[in-house]
Amino acid sequence: KLASVYRDTLLNMGFSDKETYSKANAAYAQGGPEQAINMLNTNLDLDITEFATVDFGVLAKIIDAVGGIDLDISDAEYSLINPLIDEQNSVTGSDSEYISGPGYQHVNGTQATAYARIRKIDSDFKRAERQRIVLSKVFEEAKSANIGTLLNIIDTILPEVYTNMTSTDLISLAKDIFNYNIADQTGWPFEKETGSLPSDGLSYVFADSLEQNVKELHEYLFDNEDYNPSSTVSDISYEPYNETGY
Repeated sequence: KLASVYRDTLLNMGFSDKETYSKANAAYAQGGPEQAINMLNTNLDLDITEFATVDFGVLAKIIDAVGGIDLDISDAEYSLINPLIDEQNSVTGSDSEYISGPGYQHVNGTQATAYARIRKIDSDFKRAERQRIVLSKVFEEAKSANIGTLLNIIDTILPEVYTNMTSTDLISLAKDIFNYNIADQTGWPFEKETGSLPSDGLSYVFADSLEQNVKELHEYLFDNEDYNPSSTVSDISYEPYNETGY
């Protein structure tokens, strides 16, 4: 199962020496992927130990390496995708052509990454959904490739991926990919509100009961219907959330 944690969700940053609350994506900005993992483990009662992180340019290369993907692009999405392709080309040095119109079509890595970045026509929640669509499509394309192609992709892309997994780990995962399916996908928190904190005036996503959302996440990911969130999650629930009532 594939789950997005909404970037504006107010969460504990997971530092061992201080209590800091901010938007979820601030953890990565303050301490890289390792701190982002600490943040997720702290707030969601998880035990994530492995990660891989890529930038826009590498994501596009990965998509190109599997031969591109098929997307159904709406009229509204089409109105914004080409300016983002321009930006992608400028930032990463790619030279992708534009999308010629809306509809179901095969797209390259730069075009797919631009699609995944669209936000202004709707919301960050919808953008996270687009990102999951792209990742799911890449996964399906990878499953249809032969193992030789997958190993070549790992050799080509790995130097540009920041990960704590070894090439041996990734090769082992690649060999098992044919046995897996993405059964479902979702965004988290499930029950949420948007608003601002009186203390800073910034816009946030608030988990409408962090404990309940963590309980539902464990049921969703691990089929654990009897999960009881830890005291850490309970404590987090009563920190900045008492300013908002969530």
